[in-house]
Amino acid sequence: MNPVNPHLAPVDVPDPRLLSRVQELCDLSDPYACGPAEDELFAAAMDEINAWHTERSPFFRKLHEATAPAGTFRTPLVHANFFKRHEVLSIPRDEVHLHLTSSGTTGQKSQMFFDTWTIRAAQRMVARIFDHNGWITPDQEVNYLLYSYEPARDLKLGTSFTDNYLCDFAPARHVEHALRTTGNGHEFDPFGCIAALRRFAEDDAPVRILGFPAFLWFTLERMRAMGLPPLQLPEGSLVVMGGGWKGHADRQIGKDELYSRVTEQLGIPSERIRDTFGSVEHCIPYIECDHHRLHAPVWSRVFIRSTRTLEPLPYGEAGYLHLVSPYITSVPAQSVVMGDLATLHPGRECGCELDTPWFTIHGRAGVSRNKSCAVAAAELMKGMS
Repeated sequence: MNPVNPHLAPVDVPDPRLLSRVQELCDLSDPYACGPAEDELFAAAMDEINAWHTERSPFFRKLHEATAPAGTFRTPLVHANFFKRHEVLSIPRDEVHLHLTSSGTTGQKSQMFFDTWTIRAAQRMVARIFDHNGWITPDQEVNYLLYSYEPARDLKLGTSFTDNYLCDFAPARHVEHALRTTGNGHEFDPFGCIAALRRFAEDDAPVRILGFPAFLWFTLERMRAMGLPPLQLPEGSLVVMGGGWKGHADRQIGKDELYSRVTEQLGIPSERIRDTFGSVEHCIPYIECDHHRLHAPVWSRVFIRSTRTLEPLPYGEAGYLHLVSPYITSVPAQSVVMGDLATLHPGRECGCELDTPWFTIHGRAGVSRNKSCAVAAAELMKGMS
């Protein structure tokens, strides 16, 4: 553990008397610890956070009273889409430390509000996973290419906030953004990305490529179309992708193909290429292991729900992704059902050093305005069978 990194520093819950087990759980330093003791602590922390939101949110109190016995950890399920249409807080407005939105390209975006504890606890989880992987390097400058939005006035997108935060784990020599601000939005700059990569290949500093995988793929395709030879980025370079292919699902390619092309054209080995999963509604970090599986960290639990009944499904069966964590005190989003279809697998089936369960995302329900979530889910599941 790196003692000098400020993102690993202690952070306190809003009320230590009411949230002592939440504090204890979020203070666990091993991001992939698992066992009976961790399960017991997690359940106790969920009891505390349910009581916290029941006391402070009239919406959650009514929902909890009506549906809690059927939920996991006696917590009712809230669909992520709920936060696209409703602002439900468990704290006064003057205690909101940060306001972020989801990065969807069409329709209403989720609006999420964070108090100081919640966002700093989530950031510390990211830092601990980066530390676990050896990616916190305070003495090693790196060059950054961010496939995310260049900072602009009033920009509140969670993806932009996250990618800029990840630059704190190694000092920046140079930073380039792929989605450049135009004064009236953002525009992808493929030629700027290619020029940055060519400059970085001549430098001695490792390169960190962060953000949307779609735009990294478009850059590699443009390089190939221009007849440019492969680059060899410096040893220690790293790719951490996140945010999915929003707005470009029709051009999405498989992870294996993308990873292979990154290695072929940029010289970064497969174990240094990682995808992530996260959302503004559930800020727990899910970062691939070196076998490219999304393992649940100790601070969360992952379930799969039937698309018909919302009942929990066993390992290997596809359904809605259900994410649970007691870390959040600002909004009653401790038990969120996502629009993603996924399967869950036991840790032993991965083959890496981690023992926690891992999940695979198979697609997103409701991808068309002309289809209901159930219809889209059924079509995706049919294609998987």
